[in-house]
Amino acid sequence: MKILFLNGPNLNLLGQREPEVYGRETLADIEKKVRERGQKLGAEIDFRQSNLEGELVSWIQQAKGSADVIVINAAAYTHTSLALRDAISAVDVPTIEIHLSNVHAREEFRHKSLIAAVCKGQILGFGPMSYLLAVEAAVNVIIPKQ
Repeated sequence: MKILFLNGPNLNLLGQREPEVYGRETLADIEKKVRERGQKLGAEIDFRQSNLEGELVSWIQQAKGSADVIVINAAAYTHTSLALRDAISAVDVPTIEIHLSNVHAREEFRHKSLIAAVCKGQILGFGPMSYLLAVEAAVNVIIPKQ
């Protein structure tokens, strides 16, 4: 099983950006934990970050046929990007939306996700644990129910 983790703008600044909201762990710290959890569950992890919307769209398009599940923290693009929404919809790869913070407890403009309707589900508000929960969810999206 291959799980593609995509991280959007400013997530490269984790650990230094608004630690009261996002915590002190870096994206590299989170990636290490995700890879460890993936290995325990027999999943190969491809972990990427970009500040560029078009690059995220390209990675989503390339996932068809190469990834079993996409996990995406689209960051601010969650609330603005029809391009990401359309790419997720077009590739027909099960996608899970994640966020470190509970976006519904924050500014009103963060309450609307343009990608939610084309995702299998959302995991949010658990800090770095959101990523680990997403690994578990991704494995369970693919494994047929017994």
